[in-house]
Amino acid sequence: MASMFERYGGFAAVSKIVMTFYDKVLDSDVAGPYFDNTDMRELIDHQTQFIAQVMGGPSSYTNEALQGVHKRHAIDREAFDEVANLLRQTLEDFELESGDIDRIMEDVQSRASYIISA
Repeated sequence: MASMFERYGGFAAVSKIVMTFYDKVLDSDVAGPYFDNTDMRELIDHQTQFIAQVMGGPSSYTNEALQGVHKRHAIDREAFDEVANLLRQTLEDFELESGDIDRIMEDVQSRASYIISA
């Protein structure tokens, strides 16, 4: 049985999803300021790998690595929820199956404690 990652087209498809997602995030008054002075090309590459992992792809990020990367940004619950909602909207825009979206969002929500630090 193919993974979500394979079914939706691998890294090329995930990269398109992530680029669209960050367009939304950067336009957000709540989440956008967290990304001032961020190398977006590098961030999109890392986020593509992370979402690929969540979808059953070959990348691997530990919760501790996520915590280390996000800790210095003092992300609060409002910003986390905003970004999660924008991710859900983007996945819906790309017409992923609702059950697959739910699985991705469950994984993201399960990591909230490693991302929220404020």
